[in-house]
Amino acid sequence: MKQSKLSNRTLKETRWGMKPDKPKAIMLAKRQLVEFVCDAVNLEGINFTLSEIQTLLDGITVGGHKVTDQQIALNQAYTWRALLELIEKNQFEITIETVCDLHRTAAGNEALEWGKFRSGGVTIAGTAYMPPQANLLPELFERMVNEASRISDIYDSAIHFFLTMARCQFFYDVNKRMGRFIMNGFLLNCGYPAINLPAKRQLEFNQLMLTFYETGNQKQMNTFLRSCLDERVIKIMKE
Repeated sequence: MKQSKLSNRTLKETRWGMKPDKPKAIMLAKRQLVEFVCDAVNLEGINFTLSEIQTLLDGITVGGHKVTDQQIALNQAYTWRALLELIEKNQFEITIETVCDLHRTAAGNEALEWGKFRSGGVTIAGTAYMPPQANLLPELFERMVNEASRISDIYDSAIHFFLTMARCQFFYDVNKRMGRFIMNGFLLNCGYPAINLPAKRQLEFNQLMLTFYETGNQKQMNTFLRSCLDERVIKIMKE
């Protein structure tokens, strides 16, 4: 099921009073790219500073870091650029094919398999919750898109994608990162600003995610993720 089917209805932002503005939302995301990458890798326990990420994205290696860690950071940047290109060309769709293509870039040489749904079982550290069996994943992906199509608020719908992808664990690894890419791709494609998850809120994020894995209740995580949206960005979008 393509995102075009999601976009056949009117999607509104009901909390802050923002109006959709795709060029402005994309511009803001591009200006935040270094921050997005830096926070994403720090949330994975890879300690880069903002200036180090900027240097790395400028094509210069940074001393004192593992080559594998630098590659993970670059993979994040490459995926963001691929995502933004799809959005700018009006080619972004939430399909298994698109998600797997992006995962091929985001998880290259990091996950057990990349560019396709996992073929076996996985666990999630810190919780007794067991993600669904691999053979159920295509059906669960379609269900996720159908459920999102019935949500009227753009941020509720986008957050549903992230949380469902994280809980289903469609891939052997890089699930939360992929969920954020799809969440933000959906927002930007509809003309709304992306949500960045600050590394400084990692503990709060991890605790809330463990509760979410156990219960499947999205309410607390929805509130948390909305609180991560930069107030400066909201102000600019409302100008």
